[in-house]
Amino acid sequence: MNRLLVAACAGIVLAVAPAAAASPTVRLAILHTVRGCHVWSTTGKASATMTVKRGARVVIRASCPMDFDFLQTAGPKLALGDARTHAGTMRTIVFAKRGLYKLVVTNVQTPEEQGLQTLGPTNTLTLTVRVT
Repeated sequence: MNRLLVAACAGIVLAVAPAAAASPTVRLAILHTVRGCHVWSTTGKASATMTVKRGARVVIRASCPMDFDFLQTAGPKLALGDARTHAGTMRTIVFAKRGLYKLVVTNVQTPEEQGLQTLGPTNTLTLTVRVT
């Protein structure tokens, strides 16, 4: 009889406890291109706009031989840590609060310093994230 009561209580606890939902993850890459120098890999453009749910993580990989500096220009303050992301590394940004966020990403080295060829001026990447 005691085993039945324990099993029934355990079932109630499991039914009442909220399920842990994994935060969605969006992956972006910074790619080198000949025209303008860089693009977001998902859009093929220097600016990207996305909408994510609160708690989402955006993982950005610098798939280019350059280092990049990140600067937040709008939205609730993000925990960006060190502004610099080095070539081949990833940066994870968690969007914990609702709002409209804007980030500017600039390369540290010039294409010439890295032995890369580009057409036209070097661009600055922008990322706009709307968190609902």
